[in-house]
Amino acid sequence: MIEYATSGTCSTKVQFELKEGKVYSVSFDGGCRGNLQALGILVEGMDAGELVKKLRGLQCGKKGTSCGDQLAAAVEQYSQTA
Repeated sequence: MIEYATSGTCSTKVQFELKEGKVYSVSFDGGCRGNLQALGILVEGMDAGELVKKLRGLQCGKKGTSCGDQLAAAVEQYSQTA
């Protein structure tokens, strides 16, 4: 399980697994529970590159980032090192 400390969001951490270039078992600590559970369900089994394309740059209010953007950053970082 990969753990990534989020920055600039209500959530404080995201956990996920990368297997053969796909994302699984996404969960967040903190944040909007229902929305983040839904996000985890929607991206389950998604190709890492596709997830990054879809979620990178999304903003929550005036924060300049979002939980989805932070997930994309984490997936991008760890898929390059895998």
